[in-house]
Amino acid sequence: MADQHVAAEHAAWWRDAVIYQVYPRSFADGDGDGIGDLTGVRDRLPYLADLGVSALWFSPWYASPQADAGYDVADYRRIDPAFGTLEQAEALIAEAHALGLKIIVDVVPNHVSDRHAWFQEALAARPGAEVRDLFWFRAGRGPDGALPPNDWQSVFGGPAWTRTRNPDGTPGEWYLHLFAPEQPDLNWNNAKVREEHESVLRFWFDRGADGVRIDSATMPAKDPDLPDFAPDAPPAPHPYIDRDEVHEIYRAWRAVADSYPRPRALIGEVWLADPERFAHYLRPDEMHSAFNFDYLNCPWDAAALRRVIDETLAAHASVGAPATWVLSNHDVTRHVTRYGRADTSFGLSLRQHNAPTDLELGARRARAALLLDLALPGAVYLYQGEELGLWEVEDIPDALRQDPIFHRTGGTDIGRDGCRVPLPWSGDEPPFGFSPADASAPPWLPQPPQWAAHTAQAQDGEPGSMLTFYRDALRLRRGEPGLGGEDFRWLPGNAPGVLGFARGDGFFCLANLSGAAVPLPAGADVVFVSDPDPGAGAAAGELPADTTAWLRQR
Repeated sequence: MADQHVAAEHAAWWRDAVIYQVYPRSFADGDGDGIGDLTGVRDRLPYLADLGVSALWFSPWYASPQADAGYDVADYRRIDPAFGTLEQAEALIAEAHALGLKIIVDVVPNHVSDRHAWFQEALAARPGAEVRDLFWFRAGRGPDGALPPNDWQSVFGGPAWTRTRNPDGTPGEWYLHLFAPEQPDLNWNNAKVREEHESVLRFWFDRGADGVRIDSATMPAKDPDLPDFAPDAPPAPHPYIDRDEVHEIYRAWRAVADSYPRPRALIGEVWLADPERFAHYLRPDEMHSAFNFDYLNCPWDAAALRRVIDETLAAHASVGAPATWVLSNHDVTRHVTRYGRADTSFGLSLRQHNAPTDLELGARRARAALLLDLALPGAVYLYQGEELGLWEVEDIPDALRQDPIFHRTGGTDIGRDGCRVPLPWSGDEPPFGFSPADASAPPWLPQPPQWAAHTAQAQDGEPGSMLTFYRDALRLRRGEPGLGGEDFRWLPGNAPGVLGFARGDGFFCLANLSGAAVPLPAGADVVFVSDPDPGAGAAAGELPADTTAWLRQR
């Protein structure tokens, strides 16, 4: 198995790794309670190794009330009982390493759970108590402090402030939460907050974690004056997004990561439109890499993709960092669905729920997009289930929805549950092997019956299946010398709607987004093609629409 993971074994493994996101709650349920867990993941580690990925990124598995699917962390040093135990996590890391798989854990610096020991102590304390300085407690405005301290709004909808009650029951101070009320923001001006997070990094690095993914990485630093501002015309610098002070945090974290003899990686969730500001997070003394949301949000359009690719490579080259390419994750509409719509772009403010969707077209484009991603220089992130061709589940009954976005917006935005539905592993009906046959509860979100044809079992070994396609593509990427390193150059004379670029000596990639077949270049052999029926196009000397091919010059 070790020969499958050569790219992950060099010192800077994160530069060209294929990293698979595991959303533990929805991956595999080992104990039958309807919730995915570490036992389920451990049972499926051989599947992930056979898929051919280099590393696994785990969404939060820590002790949490699960108000926001684990991103409300109560204790970083304990595993949530729904998922298992710390001992199981340590065993999982060791077993993954034995299979050649790196492990990345999630860290959420902006906030903790309202059940965190610090916040519980702060609630019990009087205004002005030292423990309250770990958060953003402030007196309200207006008569009797009945109005929030400022006009900031939560990312999840509604005010970003919640009022407390004093120990004697009278109305108290307000506290800041840029996400849900159950997620109070930390005050990173307090040295204890900094020291605790550096200790958390060491805790997981000491247990074998190879890296951390940093949630909402632009947001921990706040303007201490907490000024009002118009959301459509924020000041510069922004009161809580991408402030210069945030880089002090990640320089300290980099020093922790670099103190280990085996390289540890810092990977940021950095939502920023400005490429220059984005690159600041990737300077040599800060993060090793960051997610490429411009690419994820980009429509299935050749000109738009070329622009994003150029800007991405230029921004990363300026600081010597590797680019990353990602199409889906636990927060966004699955790309099989997005690519089957008239508007193939994505934005958090426009999820396009229930827009007309051609899933067959979406799946065809998803295959083409994978080969495009894998041919670009840098690292690639996969979201669990995309290798099965899964789509966004949009018809979940309102009563079963759990995303706080749905509840905080009164259903105006139905949120992210649709991309978090538990995976189908086997069988002809739900729970599709997600839970054992004697499970005591159904999956925590309902699975569509149409997934019967998309289980891992149904696709295993089937020519033309999405799973077979992913396995073949990842195997070829590992063995293709032209896809090593960072050499990249656009080919001259591409037809409109076609992306063509060379990697290494004689290897090149063509992605046809033009809407019509285009001729394959003379004097080249097809190495691999995304078309599920590759023979017809190749026989005619054509590359069909919505198809990507890897080729080698004779």
